[in-house]
Order: sequence, then C-alpha cells, then structure tokens
Amino acid sequence: MAVKKTAPDTLCPIARAEDIVGDRWTVLVLRELFMRNHRYDEIQAQTGGTPQMVAARLKSLVSDAMVERRAYSERPLRYEYHLTAKGEAFYAVVLALRAWGETWCKSPQEGLAVRYTHQRCGHHAGLGPLCEHCGELLRREELQSEASEAYVHERNARREAFKSQRGAGTASVVE
Repeated sequence: MAVKKTAPDTLCPIARAEDIVGDRWTVLVLRELFMRNHRYDEIQAQTGGTPQMVAARLKSLVSDAMVERRAYSERPLRYEYHLTAKGEAFYAVVLALRAWGETWCKSPQEGLAVRYTHQRCGHHAGLGPLCEHCGELLRREELQSEASEAYVHERNARREAFKSQRGAGTASVVE
C-alpha cells in the first residue's frame, strides 16, 4: 500500500505539510513514536494498522526525513524507528490535535487520556500550547506524562489482542 505523494505544486505550507502527514495512519504512527514506542510490532499493535499500512507509513516518514531507522538486532536484522529533529518538530501539531480532541471529541466524564505535568513549574500543564500554570510554552522534553487508568487499560488490551492475533498465525511484514 503506497502512501500518497503528490509533491504539491504550490507555495502553500499547509498543502505541503499535508502531503507528508495528512492521513490518519501517519499521525498515529507519529503518536506512537512520541510515546517512545520505537519497535514495529508495538507501533502496529497500538495503531491497529495492517502490517502493510504501518510499513508504508514508516517507509514514507523515513524518506521524508521525519524518522530514522536504527538496527537493534543483526540476526535477524530488525530496526527501531526514531524521530529526527524534523519529526520532533511535529510535536506542537500533535499537542494541538490532542487539545482539540480532548475539548471537542470526548465527553467531560471521560477525563483526560494523558495528564501532563510541566517539569519546569511542577504543575499540571493543561492542554497547551502554554502551561496553564506558568504560561511558558510547553516543550516535549519538559513534560512528564501520566496516562489515565482507562487509557492504560485500553492500550494494554490492544497489545494483548495483537499478541494473541499474531499467535494465531497472522502474517507479519518483515521490518
């Protein structure tokens, strides 16, 4: 499955950015990398994408210099995926999507999926882009995350379902 690449013939930065990250699966792969999941199987388990879909998105992100592959095993050859500086710069977009999703796509009873503490001031960071306590710009390296119990349960359930599905003979794409 190929990821669309239209090389927009436009000066519009939104169209050009959308060409790189403008589909759900690419953004979910990036979410997992921001959550420090670097291995293919965990990325696939948490995104719910098919092996071909996840592999295509990772390959595209590597070719767009947002992600780099690093070998972690020689026999068999296996790779981890890590954000580059260009990929890390996408964090502000992910933070904005999170804020919008928490505000407009969930009921208040569900609570925050992930609560961030701003390490510089030691208080709840809020939804950003500025810390709701001290007003400083939120930076990924200055945030301590704590997933809600429900979100931890959801992610663990996805991981377990993925493991049992793979154990049932589901094919996997070679990394």
